[in-house]
This record gives sequence, C-alpha cells and structure tokens, in this order.
Amino acid sequence: MTDLYRRETVLALLHEYTEGEALRRHAYAVEAAMRAAADRTGNDPEHWGAVGLIHDFDYEKFPTMEEHPFKGAEILRERGYDEEFVRTVMAHAPHTGVPRENECAQWLFAVDELCGFCMACAMVQPDKQIAQVKVKSVRKKLKKKDFAAKVNREEIAEGAADLGLEVDAVIEHVLGALVPVAGDIGL
Repeated sequence: MTDLYRRETVLALLHEYTEGEALRRHAYAVEAAMRAAADRTGNDPEHWGAVGLIHDFDYEKFPTMEEHPFKGAEILRERGYDEEFVRTVMAHAPHTGVPRENECAQWLFAVDELCGFCMACAMVQPDKQIAQVKVKSVRKKLKKKDFAAKVNREEIAEGAADLGLEVDAVIEHVLGALVPVAGDIGL
C-alpha cells in the first residue's frame, strides 16, 4: 500500500477540505465502521478505513448533488488515488450512477447513513454515550420519520439488503464499531 492510503495522509486530506467538527466526526465514525467491516470480511482495514474516512471530504466545500462527490473524485484522481478507490467513494452516493461493484463499496453504502443515525440516537441519550444505544432503540427511532429526518431510511434498508443482512445486524455492527471511537466522535 502506498502512502496515499495511509491514515495520516487521508486524514490530512480530510482536514484540508473539512473544517466542521460534525462532518469530521461523521468521517471518523464511518472510518471505524469500515475498519470493522474489513475485519469482519477478511479485507484490509487500512484501505477500507481510508475509504470511510475520505468519502465525504468534499461535501463542506461542494455540498450540492451536482458537485458532491464528483469534485472529490476529481481531487482524488489529481492526487494519484487509483480508479477503484475513486469509484468506491463515488458509489456511496446513488445519484452518481456509479454501481457498488465491490464489497467495500457495498459496506460503505450500508454504514454511511446508519453511522449518522446511530450518532443522532446517542445525542438524545441522557449521558450522550454511544455505548448506551441499543439496536432496539435505533430500530424504533428509524420508524419515527421526524427523528433525524434527513437520514434516508430507504438507503439504510437497501444497504443491508445488498449485504444480505438484516438491518438490525448492520445496526449492531455500526454500534459495535463506534463504541471504541466514542471519544473521537464526541459520544
């Protein structure tokens, strides 16, 4: 693996384009979920973590559907990232039309929205601790359309189905991945 995919390099790129703490925390959460998914599936946690960490790095500067993640893909290509990596990042956003052609892309799509949703669930806990969030509670809140209303529930269901898993199994995966990084994500 070249230095391009090492956490320090990817983290520097994330910080170059993303100043907001909330979006950085989302990136750290998705990174953790992707590293756990790589461990679970026998893949490279460093590479999968890099995908999770960088997937939304362009969003703060280029937030429209016409720009994100297209501008990010251009930047990644300019920096020398390989096309498979770029396409995996692109595939997390259905509006790009880039298919989820590999297991890493499927997991990224499955955990992206769910990481944000689980973090929102933790924020309404009395102690705001991700460790206190239970699968049953997340499932119940998914049914409340006014809770974290911007989170796309259909994408959560589609992501789990693409993996051949129940939504509860993906929720459990995400919660398990986020607990060890609770300090990094402010929960």
